[in-house]
Amino acid sequence: QVQLVESGGGLGQAGGSLRLSCAASGRTFSRYDMAWFRQAPGKERDFVAAISRSGGRTSYADSVKGRFTISRDNVQNLVYLQMNSLKPEDTALYYCAATPGLYSINYRDYNHWGQGTQVTVSS
Repeated sequence: QVQLVESGGGLGQAGGSLRLSCAASGRTFSRYDMAWFRQAPGKERDFVAAISRSGGRTSYADSVKGRFTISRDNVQNLVYLQMNSLKPEDTALYYCAATPGLYSINYRDYNHWGQGTQVTVSS
């Protein structure tokens, strides 16, 4: 129903910034709650940020509050993750995810996933 493709990952330095993008195909994008998750080597997939269908509600993991911002553009079918004040512990594979009207911070509630984009932060 919706296809997701992430981009914008790469190498960043501690204290720097990166902006991730998630492009969605499909004419029902505005019906989906969206989120970003990340997975580091040897770790489980962790919640990062979520945004409701209209963009009026957002949620963040404690580890990224005040540093990351999630936003969406329902006209262009895009979801963004602005990452500021990067830390080495932000290094992970970042995934964009969608769920049909089930706003959640739990990865098990999401049934559409992108392929992931790698973020590496060095000090």
